[in-house]
Amino acid sequence: MKKIPVIAVLGPTASGKTGLAVELAKHFDAEVVSFDSMQLYKGMDVATAKPTEQEMQGIPHHMIDCVLRNEVYSVARYKDDATKIIDDIVARGKRVILVGGTGLYLDSLLENIEFLNPETDEKNQKIRKELQKELEEKGPSFMFGKLTAIDPVTAEKLHPNNTGRVLRALEVYYTTGRTISYQVEHSRDVPSRYAPVFIGLNARDRQCLYDRINKRVDLMLESGLLDEAKAFVDEAPGTTARQAIGLKELAPYIRGEQPLDVCVDHLKQETRRYAKRQLTWFRRNEKVHWLYIDELSREDLINEAIKIIEKEES
Repeated sequence: MKKIPVIAVLGPTASGKTGLAVELAKHFDAEVVSFDSMQLYKGMDVATAKPTEQEMQGIPHHMIDCVLRNEVYSVARYKDDATKIIDDIVARGKRVILVGGTGLYLDSLLENIEFLNPETDEKNQKIRKELQKELEEKGPSFMFGKLTAIDPVTAEKLHPNNTGRVLRALEVYYTTGRTISYQVEHSRDVPSRYAPVFIGLNARDRQCLYDRINKRVDLMLESGLLDEAKAFVDEAPGTTARQAIGLKELAPYIRGEQPLDVCVDHLKQETRRYAKRQLTWFRRNEKVHWLYIDELSREDLINEAIKIIEKEES
């Protein structure tokens, strides 16, 4: 079977992925499919830096703002949904550009990783409720320690406070008898359907990236991040909305527990840490062509990316 050519624009937060993806989409007559695990959710526009209509420049964007915030959504479901969208785009004679920062979502799609879904019977629902109750009683650190003992490979890739992913990994183990890391390791028997070209954005000078992150946080606050966070502050622990960077860090201020400047500094710090984790994930992929935002102008970045893609696909 002839593989589907796709372009994947990846990198840390605030590196300019959206802008580059739109320019490449215009050049290659493509549509954009997001692989951002938080931009999926409705009502989290500012915190997740969803592209605005102006930024999209008329280019269709998929897998954005399509899931209710309390809806259970998994990487397995993302793979299924994105696959259907890509097939539709290709059937209409268009190219596909993947853009985002959630490495697990990208890998699951392009590497054809098959996940065993937990059963949807009463047993599964009971386990999910028990894990949620245990989280509320004992906290994120305890649950992360539990996962580390069961599936250290998966735990190493997760932040301890990402309770949504931690609970999901525990749920998969308790309902299927197999860890997520085992499933990933043994699920690549069927070859990938795709022929990807990877374009990565980064900065040689780490401070350049950090300055962009700090500026983005300031702009988010000016754009109504606090109002958005107030709508989510009372979400139950473990819900997806609570995991978004930009919402949970502002909760102590909204509750009157800490000054705003302290919370904002913490938000910037957590965003920088998230960017480091993203880079650690993407650097494992030796096929990524890295372009540096502090060495090339916007126009040169676009032109260099086009040259790389055309050379790879020739």
